[in-house]
Amino acid sequence: MDKRYIGALILSPLIIFLFLGGVYLKYLMFAVSLIGMFEFYNAANKKGINSFNLIGYLLCIVYYITLQKEINYFLIFHLMVFLIIIMLSIPIINLKYNFIDASITIIGFLYIPICFSFIVLTNFKDYGNYLIWLIFISSWLCDTAAYYTGKFFGKNKLCPKVSPKKTIEGSIGGFIGSIIGCGLFGVFCIHNGVNIPIYNYYIIGAICGIVCQFGDLVASSIKRYVGIKDYSNLIPGHGGILDRFDSILFSAVAVYYYISFIIKI
Repeated sequence: MDKRYIGALILSPLIIFLFLGGVYLKYLMFAVSLIGMFEFYNAANKKGINSFNLIGYLLCIVYYITLQKEINYFLIFHLMVFLIIIMLSIPIINLKYNFIDASITIIGFLYIPICFSFIVLTNFKDYGNYLIWLIFISSWLCDTAAYYTGKFFGKNKLCPKVSPKKTIEGSIGGFIGSIIGCGLFGVFCIHNGVNIPIYNYYIIGAICGIVCQFGDLVASSIKRYVGIKDYSNLIPGHGGILDRFDSILFSAVAVYYYISFIIKI
């Protein structure tokens, strides 16, 4: 059996957790975040960056334990300040570490657990059991449409130094695919009683059609910098958590902020 199909089977339980939502989804994202952080810190280590892994994991654990319908900004902010001071002080005692190690530790926390948590926070919103699917529909259709459009029509490279196979034509196809997918899902939502005007779904699709591709390219740029092909081989045919969910990390943030500040749910 093709490795990608095996990988798809491994990922299929995610669909169940998306339907279950609530605390089940929260702790799935918690587990996924820890794995993603491990991949990120391990990748950084390839360049000789000695991140403070345990401190990063501690932040992740505290963050998800205290995560409810809103982020506990007060606790997380002050805990980060306290731990940053500790990390910046450690190089005075142990010259193995430096301020870059501290910076990467914090970036790993902000980039992975925080971005993943927006999936949970979206689920906690009114109509969240519907709106959460926009995160995945936009990402999956953007990736799929970009792949096939690029395969059949791609001629002009998009970012050859970051991701040599991506083309401008594929990027446009992914953008359109995200808009169409989210728009059609909007029709389904309205039919099922979700009181959000249809144009919002198309706008979300357009925004995600852009940010999803940036999420993909960001993950690629990190891998290229540290000199690895995949973050891990956890998912056969797909690589690691960050390889599979790179675009979703960004779409989760975009969807959450749009429905919070524009739709004001």
